Amino acid sequence: MAADKTTPVRTAPNAPAARSADTAAFLAELERRAPLTADKRGRLIFGLDATMSREATWDLACALQAEMFEEAARIGGLDMQLVYYRGLGECRASPWLSEGAKLGALMARIQCQGGRTQIGRVLSHAAGQAAKGPVGALVFVGDAVEENIDTLCAEAGPLALRGVPAFMFQEGADPQVERAFREIARLTKGAFCRFDAGASAELRALLRAAASYAAGGTKALAALAGASPGARRLISAMQDTR
Repeated sequence: MAADKTTPVRTAPNAPAARSADTAAFLAELERRAPLTADKRGRLIFGLDATMSREATWDLACALQAEMFEEAARIGGLDMQLVYYRGLGECRASPWLSEGAKLGALMARIQCQGGRTQIGRVLSHAAGQAAKGPVGALVFVGDAVEENIDTLCAEAGPLALRGVPAFMFQEGADPQVERAFREIARLTKGAFCRFDAGASAELRALLRAAASYAAGGTKALAALAGASPGARRLISAMQDTR
């Protein structure tokens, strides 16, 4: 995998284990809690399950990630890091990239392989990156959870403490996956959204909205909401975790 320019993600020790009626007030509260810093580019960690069941959506994500950069460029730019797992314990992270073409080329060289989920390692890695510098959001796309939910929640704790929302996007309708994803989103004050297999328009809208938030915060997300169902859905999902 050296040609992929990714590095293995180290396993860290486990950490200890109303909806608002007024969307405008909700966004204003978020803005007061996490003011924008216009002098810095946004940073987003893009986590993907690269096991065999994800092959079709991996190809879709390859096509859509460039649009995330395009959306963020309208606001001020975005640095993105890919984190993925597959096979027998393989979990890797790319360098921070600022160009969609470079990330797309990297993703195109990665083939999905059978294996168990390693969501905890993605969460732990994201927390480690946030300890080194601001991270606007973690976006994770997957369809399975084979880990203990309490353990995953413990791994999500450091993200919550550092104010990094996890946007958990579930393909399919497995209730156990939804339960785990919702709890991670709730703990980190992120968002849970589900999309159907093959629903490229749904995933496209959600990823663009997440990129907008990572690049420009709640102001950018609110500005996008007028024209984007994905932004409106993400805002609603964020309200559900409060």
